[in-house]
Amino acid sequence: MSTGLHIARATPEDAMLLAGLHRTCFDDAWNAESFRDILAHPKAFALLASAPGSSEVDGFVAIQTAASESEILTIGTVPGARRSGCARALVRAGAREAEAMGAEEMFLEVAVGNNAAFALYSGLGFTEAGRRRGYYRSAAGPVDALVLSARLPLPATQR
Repeated sequence: MSTGLHIARATPEDAMLLAGLHRTCFDDAWNAESFRDILAHPKAFALLASAPGSSEVDGFVAIQTAASESEILTIGTVPGARRSGCARALVRAGAREAEAMGAEEMFLEVAVGNNAAFALYSGLGFTEAGRRRGYYRSAAGPVDALVLSARLPLPATQR
């Protein structure tokens, strides 16, 4: 399924944009310095997704690689673009870039109870590899995270 999205690599100059997007998507937002640090690392990158011809960014992903592993550090889709295939397209594009950098496996964390995200990731070939107790903060208290992993390349079709 083609989403028709334009996906581009973020630059250090995009750190403020990434921080603003993160703030739109999450209560516990990262600041621009966090994104500058990620983008300064030679084995890390971020991607931005937007509709063709649009100047508005609909989503982002930040990924780090180390040896044969890669990790999705954060991913978000702005509320108005959710359920449009944006996150799926970003994960697929990020997985291709990570694989090109030598990664053979990709990891990420997803909050227990985030059923929509879990369905997305499992449909892309991710399976549960572990659990991190109290990994996320919420107004209701700590929330566990499931650690998910997938071999690269990701399957060509959604499960």
